[in-house]
Amino acid sequence: MLSRHLGKWEFRPDQLEMAREVEAAIDEQRHLIVEAGTGTGKTLAYLVPLIAAGRRAVISTGTKNLQEQLFQKDIPFLERALGRKLRVAYMKGRANFLCREKLYAAEKRPVLEGLEEVTDFSVIQEWEPETETGDRAELRRLPADSSLWPKLDARRELCSGQKCEQFDRCFITQMHRRAREADIVIVNHHLFFADLALKENDFGAILPQHQVVVFDEAHEIENVAGQHFGVQISNYRFEELARDIQAVAAREGFGSAELDRAVNALRIRSEEFFALFDEVQDRRGFRDREQFIRKHERECSGLSAALQALGGRLKLVRERTDEILPLENRVVELTGALQTILEGDDAVFVYWVERRGRGVFLQATPIDVAEILAERLFAAVDSVVLTSATLAVNEGFEFMRTRLGLDAPRELLAPGHFDYRGQALFYVPEHLPDPRDPQFAARAAAEAARLLACSRGRAFVLFTSYRQMHIFHRQISFSLEFPCLLQGQAPHSALLEEFRETPHSVLFATASFWQGVDVPGESLSAVIIDKLPFAVPSDPIVDARIRKIRQDGGKPFAEYQIPSAVLALKQGFGRLIRSAADRGLLALLDKRILKQAYGKIFFDSLPDYTFTTCLQDVEEFFES
Repeated sequence: MLSRHLGKWEFRPDQLEMAREVEAAIDEQRHLIVEAGTGTGKTLAYLVPLIAAGRRAVISTGTKNLQEQLFQKDIPFLERALGRKLRVAYMKGRANFLCREKLYAAEKRPVLEGLEEVTDFSVIQEWEPETETGDRAELRRLPADSSLWPKLDARRELCSGQKCEQFDRCFITQMHRRAREADIVIVNHHLFFADLALKENDFGAILPQHQVVVFDEAHEIENVAGQHFGVQISNYRFEELARDIQAVAAREGFGSAELDRAVNALRIRSEEFFALFDEVQDRRGFRDREQFIRKHERECSGLSAALQALGGRLKLVRERTDEILPLENRVVELTGALQTILEGDDAVFVYWVERRGRGVFLQATPIDVAEILAERLFAAVDSVVLTSATLAVNEGFEFMRTRLGLDAPRELLAPGHFDYRGQALFYVPEHLPDPRDPQFAARAAAEAARLLACSRGRAFVLFTSYRQMHIFHRQISFSLEFPCLLQGQAPHSALLEEFRETPHSVLFATASFWQGVDVPGESLSAVIIDKLPFAVPSDPIVDARIRKIRQDGGKPFAEYQIPSAVLALKQGFGRLIRSAADRGLLALLDKRILKQAYGKIFFDSLPDYTFTTCLQDVEEFFES
């Protein structure tokens, strides 16, 4: 049936086997874990049996881009092939949608600042009567960094729910209605686990009831689940609360000098509190919290008191409007989160602080989500399918089963549709020093320059740290004859677009380009990785997981650090071969894969590439 509707149809045995496994898992109400190598065609392999099963299913993707591809490309293709309309809906987080009530209120009482916001407002006004979804993704003319959109989006914090005059016309209401009527609902991981966490806290579900879940890019769900089952506060959350209270007070007419003083007091106390973390770079553990509170008792108690005073002032507002209750709830939620971060002593959490730009984030994250997922996901849903190109370590799934709390699932290892031996050359230079040697960076950068000369640019050079990325870039970018792009010089999407459109370009990048990036064709002919991607042991979450495994009598290096690095390396190498026509070099500048006993685990986990340690083989590969 599909071959009649797909011009370049190729029969793929792995795709058919995966589809049969998905069908069996649904029929038997069992869980399934599938590593589907690039080129398997895993999307159709799970969509077709889902449709045939006739049970309500949720598909959760790693990115919003993949979510939109499913809804706008794959589902319409299957509808044409089947000759019938499918009942499919997609759901995103509320911040992706326009709030009509906010838009109409802004027309009466403008909240615009500067000419850019005036222009953006006109664009949104013109679009609002035409859109059926209210999804910002439709607004191609709105800048990605628009400062106006957060003032008009439909996030929960200022939503009055059914009491809102626009409730029936609300894009969120309409999204939920479509989801309730659908057989398949397409979401992303963050929304799925936000929903799971809301159910845990008895706040009500986002997603409709379902019998089947498919996780596409399932290798990401441990970290995403950890974020949503934890607690976070930030200077942004306090500033947004203060801003929203003043905006609602002005709009609804309950502002007062006393309320203004309470809001300003919160701002001052928040600035004083978060200034205590000015010296934090990146992320670090927050394990000395008792000592921190004793040393900074004034700032800690002052912020808590400011929150309580503000909540009390809101309760004294005489003219109770529908928008006051959400504000009061936010004050209560922030008060509880602050107390948890500072005083929580639950051993299942790791407490840490991170600086990202101007933001300071304090977090409590579950060290291990296996028990949570076992109870709240795998025991609650008839059939869960986990699929990705990177789930197996040493041709087995024990690592992922353990990390996710998955007991006795069906399993399938589908190696993929590509001729890896013919399409890819894997090169490891034996002559480079060990990565822990002080001379490694300089000599490895020079080796990368030689490889880039062979590939004539057209490469990703991927790093395990920003520091290493900048060292390589400084040493070789000016001597290369190819255009060099550096992560951080422009937004992620802009860099990727420039890479695709600029012949022979080289991109120097870190973790965010290791996965979810698709550049088929000759534009990407080499992927060079500096080191085996072992997680940094000093990272607070990694450190907590290592300590827990050790406390439980395990061996963290063998049970956690090596398997995690294997999956990360597979993700990095997975950027190269994206179609049957792709051909290129995979280079790892870390000879430990050859010298250490654990190197065999990496080799046994990777596809069957042609392998060499000789630079001449690389030169001949690109000349052939």
